[in-house]
Amino acid sequence: MIRRASAQKDTVAAFQPGEKLQIKGQVNIIGNSPAMQGVYKDIGRVADSNATVLIQGESGTGKDLVARAIHFNSCRGNKPFIKVNCTNLPDSLLESELFGYEKGAFTGAGNQKKGKFELAHQGTIFFDEIGEISLSTQAKLLRAIQEKEFDRVGGTSTIKVDVRILAATNRKLEQSVKEGEFRGDLFFRLNVVNIYIPPLRERKEDIEALVAFFLAKYNNEFNRQVKGFSPEATKLLMNYAWPGNVRELENLCERAIIMARGNIIVPEDLELSSGNKIQSLSSSNPSEQNLPLKQIVADVERQVILKALEENNWCRTTAAKVLGINRRSLYSKIKELGLE
Repeated sequence: MIRRASAQKDTVAAFQPGEKLQIKGQVNIIGNSPAMQGVYKDIGRVADSNATVLIQGESGTGKDLVARAIHFNSCRGNKPFIKVNCTNLPDSLLESELFGYEKGAFTGAGNQKKGKFELAHQGTIFFDEIGEISLSTQAKLLRAIQEKEFDRVGGTSTIKVDVRILAATNRKLEQSVKEGEFRGDLFFRLNVVNIYIPPLRERKEDIEALVAFFLAKYNNEFNRQVKGFSPEATKLLMNYAWPGNVRELENLCERAIIMARGNIIVPEDLELSSGNKIQSLSSSNPSEQNLPLKQIVADVERQVILKALEENNWCRTTAAKVLGINRRSLYSKIKELGLE
């Protein structure tokens, strides 16, 4: 069962720590909003089953934490939890990473290697950003999930495994299926249970608890004594849209604690990953700010790309077409502008 911890009483200027969901395996999911209460209930219902779960939500919302919460609260919690980051591996390597390979299967394969499926036997395998894998790899993955068996690259014998499948994506896979970029049969195999994590802008009441948690974490890590945020800084946090979600908020808190000149964080201490002051993005018209031309252009570009992504359900292929650029250029801009 999932245990709920009572709120701590430590005083933090501007913020009080809120409740957090304590999960086996030292996983903490922070948030007390109605939206997150729904996520907690979904985790509780599905954790101790073997059901395949598709976790959807924007980048930075905490899909990895939800996957770990499901695993560590299941009957497989003391077995391996193997994560596969589908965006970090080129398609040519993904198959050998998933299924392993035999000695001599290709140039450089000097020894036999077990793949992620074998390493996850009796445990859980988690595919992060599964919407990014190619159609050819999707077909092989479908067989492994459906039949619970696979062949190593260069192998001649079939290997059977017992694994639970969890997958996450920031894309609308239903739309990807319609556009022919994702297999419908694989989507339905993955989408047995669907858990949606809302973006931070839709649950701003959780910001206080999240900030308190990050303050405690990074004060301890950097041996600082930052007590909290000034009212002006707090207002900026609450008015900001947080396109990078909880990950962006954590990065901001870490940076602010390092750079704070006193024990209270003020607006001047707040910077986004792009280096722009947070005040500059709280305005709908960045050209009205006293900013360099390069920064104004970056702010406008960021807003246009974000709007295209949101209006197309974060399907990057469609957004790239709308913006009149290729998908690779859009990926570069997303990374450059801190929209990952």
